[in-house]
Amino acid sequence: MSGHSKWHNIQGRKSAQDAKRGKIFQKLSRELFMAAKAGGSDPNDNAALRLIVDKARAANMPKDNIKRALDKADGGSDEHYDEVTYEGYAPGGVAVLVEALTDNKNRTASAVRVAFTRNGGSMGSSGSVAYMFDRKGYIVLDRSKNSQDEDTVLMDIMDLGADDLQTSDDAYEIYTEAKEFAAVRDGLIEKGYELADSELTMIPQNTTPVPEDKQEQFEHMIDQLEDDEDVSEVYTAAADDDDE
Repeated sequence: MSGHSKWHNIQGRKSAQDAKRGKIFQKLSRELFMAAKAGGSDPNDNAALRLIVDKARAANMPKDNIKRALDKADGGSDEHYDEVTYEGYAPGGVAVLVEALTDNKNRTASAVRVAFTRNGGSMGSSGSVAYMFDRKGYIVLDRSKNSQDEDTVLMDIMDLGADDLQTSDDAYEIYTEAKEFAAVRDGLIEKGYELADSELTMIPQNTTPVPEDKQEQFEHMIDQLEDDEDVSEVYTAAADDDDE
């Protein structure tokens, strides 16, 4: 594990995400709809859907919004969205992965390309940066809401099959193999832990500092990508201040 701290970035994005809450709910509705169409609308029988329901709840998405998306899938809607991944480099040579869920690939590809090129980045071919990231399960325990000490947490997560633990003053960050994620997450809940965040994500194997003179361009590019209604997730290999 590279030592990259996602929790630092997640906390820093909270206020910005609050301002975009309506757009976030719209994106989550698409994800819920597609997962329910593919595997059924009962999260207990559909592991992929359960992950997205958890993600929606963590974003404070109203229950009525979640229900509408699932009812729409049950109602036989003929809407369809394709999963597409775009790869490239942000200013300063930072690797970027963009995951999208779209009903118009041409529109989405054009918008993503514009976000890259107009902000000093460059699009790459399929596979050009994906190999620099690993699919991992990621779980955060807020230390203010969990009384267990580090040794106890470490023993518990290793017993459950986790790979790594990173400890900071305010959080325990737990990493798992993708296939072990659900078992570790559910096991921690059964042991009485309160989870601040849990998701399947892409973790960079190594991180790259963003040059100071490229920072504004970099942030504008990422904001532009995240603002696109078709974009579900944006992953970068940018180093945190703590990593540099």
